[in-house]
Amino acid sequence: MIFPKTELRFISKQIGYGVVATEFIPKGTITWALDALDREFTPQEVSKMDPKYQKILDFYTYRNNRGNFVFCWDFGRYVNHSFNANCISTAYDFEVAIRDIHPGEQLTDDYGYLNITEPFEAEDEGTERKIVYPDDLVRYHKEWDEKVKAVFPLITELNQPLRTYISEEVWQKVEKIASGKEKMLSILSCYFEENKLELNKSK
Repeated sequence: MIFPKTELRFISKQIGYGVVATEFIPKGTITWALDALDREFTPQEVSKMDPKYQKILDFYTYRNNRGNFVFCWDFGRYVNHSFNANCISTAYDFEVAIRDIHPGEQLTDDYGYLNITEPFEAEDEGTERKIVYPDDLVRYHKEWDEKVKAVFPLITELNQPLRTYISEEVWQKVEKIASGKEKMLSILSCYFEENKLELNKSK
């Protein structure tokens, strides 16, 4: 479930559509949460599909740490990539804003933590990284962890419209982490281990 104070907008011919904030979103806000309507497909299920459906899933899904393809039912699937993303995935099936997001600004993810199947060259943003790789989680998880840790205490202080989509068990963990009573799991736990093997095979 994508954060409610957002809308789908056409960004450009090169980028296509994106998810844009319609109101101010403070850092520490949960911007997306996995919910019961999101579909999860195993690689075996995808392999049996018509190629036209495989193409759709390849474009609009991310892979979880089991290697399954997750298709977001709402326009959360239109969140675009950025090497300077303002939202980051966590090990708890939700994403959090790591800095303030202003009205009219896109919500962005770094596709490096989404277990992509093939490397791709992204739009040049003036950053050192130019290519997104399937095993970027292994390379950059420490950097992403620090960004999430910096805002984690804010999660329980803010009004969270998506709180209802997070289980009580997970929320109790969030509260313990926010108060320093429990260690935050690394985003590396989201990594699909076979990604590294698949990348090595393709070289």
